[in-house]
Amino acid sequence: MRLSRASVAGSSRASVDPPLTGPPSESVNVASHIDQESRAWLERLRAADAQRQTAIGELHELLLRAATFEVRRRRSRLPQLGGGDLDDLARQSANDALVALLGKLDDFRGESRFTTWAYKFALYEAAAKVRKRAWQGREVPLSTEAWPVLADGRPQPDRSAETAELLRALREEVEQRLSPHQREVLVALALNEVPIDVLAERLNTTRGALYKTLHDARRKLRAGLAARGLSVLEQGELR
Repeated sequence: MRLSRASVAGSSRASVDPPLTGPPSESVNVASHIDQESRAWLERLRAADAQRQTAIGELHELLLRAATFEVRRRRSRLPQLGGGDLDDLARQSANDALVALLGKLDDFRGESRFTTWAYKFALYEAAAKVRKRAWQGREVPLSTEAWPVLADGRPQPDRSAETAELLRALREEVEQRLSPHQREVLVALALNEVPIDVLAERLNTTRGALYKTLHDARRKLRAGLAARGLSVLEQGELR
């Protein structure tokens, strides 16, 4: 039986844009088969003269185009911002992407073109900044007061008795098995769809730490539901 958002024990969503811990690393070992254009980019960016500054300027322009595209694509999440504000957000994204990329040049090994690899940095930074700006000034719901609203086990007209029983069991397991911190993270990420980078910033922690907390919470819930004779399916279903 599919429980949609309520079946948090089997959900892998963490609010969520796909898990992002930064652009993918490509290994320190630069492959000998990288294309000529990518090799030229690397050589120019590692040069010790004006050639490097020119290459950095060109790279920033490329990153800015990518960031602008991503910010504009997600602009519906920022209805309060005008064109100038969106341009500023794209520029900040490009700046941060450039710093991150220059620090990881040795990670490029040529599995894709250098420009394609570079685009990922800009897209990642732009997406993260849009999510953070969208939640700026908004309260991040951490309290378990939000839990009864979404997982109330009492029967309702559009809810079958079986579904109500499953929800009631899930709610009991959340309250009994999870630590206060695990409940907060679960409520924020799995129920209220708070972006994980926003939650990490508010709680002064890391994305990795939050993913581990969510993983541990889901593992506990699976064990508790299994003890009740309920199976958790990979697609967020319980049976």
